[in-house]
Amino acid sequence: MLEKYIEDNIQVVDSISTWQESIKLASQKLLEKGYITDAYVDAMIENVNENGSYIVIMPKVALPHARPKDMVNNTTLSILKVNEGVMYPENKNIWLVIVLAAIDSDAHLEIISELSEMLVDESQIEKLLNATSVQKVKEALEMV
Repeated sequence: MLEKYIEDNIQVVDSISTWQESIKLASQKLLEKGYITDAYVDAMIENVNENGSYIVIMPKVALPHARPKDMVNNTTLSILKVNEGVMYPENKNIWLVIVLAAIDSDAHLEIISELSEMLVDESQIEKLLNATSVQKVKEALEMV
């Protein structure tokens, strides 16, 4: 289950000013734990600058990530729920920012597989998008 990756890496805010800040805030707990480096955060932002909003994987959901190189120390996820949404390039309003960090391509495939299972469940996505607190996000992820 995803909870082994997410642990306590969930944050909820009412609003945030820019998509860059949303990636930085969504990465904050991973940085504090030493799971990723500042360079990984910069690489995720640079990916969007270079490639556009390809990280928007479905309406209202973004999955920032980058190639791990030496910037990822632990395969993990974090979730930032932005209650009022934040505008990403190409006018895409994002409410859920899920940072993906994987130490290699094998770990990447496992975590993407589990994320895909969650994202195809419309009722679970609806619960996540309507969650207004960390507790509600955990309930939507069935972590409680």
